[in-house]
Amino acid sequence: MAVSPTARTLLAGVLLATLAEAPAAEPTDEPPTLHASAARLMANGVRESVSGPPTAALSALVQAAALLEPDGRAALLPDSPAALAALTAVHCGELEIAERVLHRALGAGVGGPLMARRHRLLQAWILMVRGETHAATERLATVTLDGRQLESRDLLFAAAIRMGTGRRNSDLGALKRGWGQALEAVVRHPVDLFTLLPLGELAIAGARLGDLARLEPYLREGRALLGRLGEPPLWSVPLHWSGLHAAILTGEPARADEHVAALLASADHSRYAAVVAAAAQSWVEVLRGVVDPARVEAAARGLHDTGLCWDGARLAGQAAIRTADRRAMTTLLECARALQGRPSGGHGGPTSTTTESTTRAAGPTQQGLSDREYEVAELVLAGLTYREIGDRLFISAKTVEHHVARMRNRLNCANRAELLALLRTVVADRASDTAGQPWPQRATR
Repeated sequence: MAVSPTARTLLAGVLLATLAEAPAAEPTDEPPTLHASAARLMANGVRESVSGPPTAALSALVQAAALLEPDGRAALLPDSPAALAALTAVHCGELEIAERVLHRALGAGVGGPLMARRHRLLQAWILMVRGETHAATERLATVTLDGRQLESRDLLFAAAIRMGTGRRNSDLGALKRGWGQALEAVVRHPVDLFTLLPLGELAIAGARLGDLARLEPYLREGRALLGRLGEPPLWSVPLHWSGLHAAILTGEPARADEHVAALLASADHSRYAAVVAAAAQSWVEVLRGVVDPARVEAAARGLHDTGLCWDGARLAGQAAIRTADRRAMTTLLECARALQGRPSGGHGGPTSTTTESTTRAAGPTQQGLSDREYEVAELVLAGLTYREIGDRLFISAKTVEHHVARMRNRLNCANRAELLALLRTVVADRASDTAGQPWPQRATR
């Protein structure tokens, strides 16, 4: 039996509305069919995600997904259990589990064509989080191949993926072009637990565009929902992580400190929460000019190991351009390269030969890029040719070429592809977070 988008949304809303007060599932006289058992496991899984450990929630939802794999096309359920399992796994940093669940659901056709689109969207989300933006864009394109309009929740995820890939590619033009559609997608769907992830991603994009205020009513609604449910860490940690980066982009140290405090308070909930809390604390220290290379590298690698690969590389890169210690800078740049999938010297850090050669290339001025080099870098990342960049900056194409060659040498990049990857890390949010200038120190420690 097929379920319409409207019916599925209503059923999901009923499930969410009863979460705060619903008692644990009691035995019933219903026959233990696959569909009834899957529905019961889904309810238990979502309930555990609010009040229990993430392992219990993930286990129940993965079991529900597995039950429907033999004959999932006929199931009438509040949502695809595979989608909920994957979403829960993403929220606790278990991206490999999410990928496997989605792969099996797509192979079995769980939920028919309607849910196949949702499963592909979540696959695209995982690729985006890992920094595989090209693959994420390709996967997103498969969702709309049939030309049919996406339902409201899927439309919100699709908009957030477009904005998220644009942000990770430092493509300000793509962010501006997609912002109107993203706002429309937010308006079309009510705020619930299952949409906090795209809402958080859009908050960062809004901050990058200087238009976060238009999302603030929906963010308040999301925070209120979490407050009514007792601030469940599994759902609140990713929103605080997004809130931190939005605060960084809008230049609000006090608000960033609030998000860090909330993340630290949830650090004991799971490995993912602990990793994100440590990274958040390290990030604000870097912004205040306090760069501990060992601590930053540990935090960056922790992010990478939980699936936040792009964020891990960016943390290392941001620290590298803020330290006055050339050796620390080269170590952190090597870490950023390794976390982008370009290791050079092993997991533990660069070899002595690599460090020495990078230091020699750096010279006394390798504390970051000059203002002109940042301008050139941003335009190179936007895809402009040397001639177009020269016309924009009123310099010759040859001068642009010299700037690019100097940046490549300064950052010790072996080729243009490596230079572009590293530039995305070191210039991603300079315009909004006053790169190279430390934030005010906290009044209390």
